[in-house]
Amino acid sequence: MSDEVGKIARARPGGRSKTASQCVVLVDVINAFDFPGSQGLVRAAERAALRIERLTARARIARVPIVYVNDNFGQWRSDFGATVEACLEPHQPGRRVTARLRPHDGDFSVLKPQHSGFYCTTLEPLLMHLGARTLLIAGFATNLCVLFTANDAYMRGYDVVVPMDCTASNTAALTRAALAHVSTALGGKTVRSSAIVFPKTTSRGKPRAR
Repeated sequence: MSDEVGKIARARPGGRSKTASQCVVLVDVINAFDFPGSQGLVRAAERAALRIERLTARARIARVPIVYVNDNFGQWRSDFGATVEACLEPHQPGRRVTARLRPHDGDFSVLKPQHSGFYCTTLEPLLMHLGARTLLIAGFATNLCVLFTANDAYMRGYDVVVPMDCTASNTAALTRAALAHVSTALGGKTVRSSAIVFPKTTSRGKPRAR
């Protein structure tokens, strides 16, 4: 457990803060894609990365939390910063995606050992602290880690939204099938990222009074 998330979990045992109802969850967007046959996924991820960048920019302006839920790629002694640097290496197929989507100050990060962002991680207590009710899940690959994370989010009672243009798989058919599962089996929303509305803020960055 990281120091930051560990402090969060201890500060609010079993409770939810009231700081946010939406949360953007970025699954494996920091990625080397250094495996055989990744060319199709890399091309699709580079297209999706532009949309993810725009979505997260709007979320940051609205002060909606952004959580990077990233595979540790078997590097058990690593941390998220080291993972980012490794994926930025010039020889890595995913370097352009990583460079576009690298985290900003104030974002959160959780490393995961398997497909789901919830499996053996601190994601759940972090979301409880943030007061998250609706998870906007984007990233790669749609039919694997994004779908597994969406399944576990649904099982925990979260409202699930997967922006269809902010995710990618090895083929378009795999992406369509995964998005259909989110819609039909999980009751989730699969919409274009431009249709997602974040809370309006004042010029000082605080939520507008209602």
